[in-house]
Amino acid sequence: MRRHHELQVWQEAIGLVEDVYRLTSAFPREELYGLASQMRRAAVSVPSNIAEGAARQSDREFLQFLIIARGSLSELDTQVLIAEKLGYVKNMEPIMQRINKVFGLLGGLIRTLKQRTQIP
Repeated sequence: MRRHHELQVWQEAIGLVEDVYRLTSAFPREELYGLASQMRRAAVSVPSNIAEGAARQSDREFLQFLIIARGSLSELDTQVLIAEKLGYVKNMEPIMQRINKVFGLLGGLIRTLKQRTQIP
């Protein structure tokens, strides 16, 4: 088993990808290559960057990839809000709960690595 498979944040991020794909599958056809595609890419980027960082040689490198994952999660958060404003998402509470959970787990792991590597 790979190191990242054991991380709760990676597991939750994989669940988030599944949620985003289900959510965007109901978007209007004209959004297939627009907002839906952007949301899917941002969602996939989160666990992908966690996995890539976990495979790196040092905690400093891992930390950098976690920060990138958090940036992608912020993009997704914004895109979900846009989708809601456009009327594509009726009940955004479940997806926002998952996003918030991943944010929290990422933040905790980032703090731990910063302390361990003594980065401010």
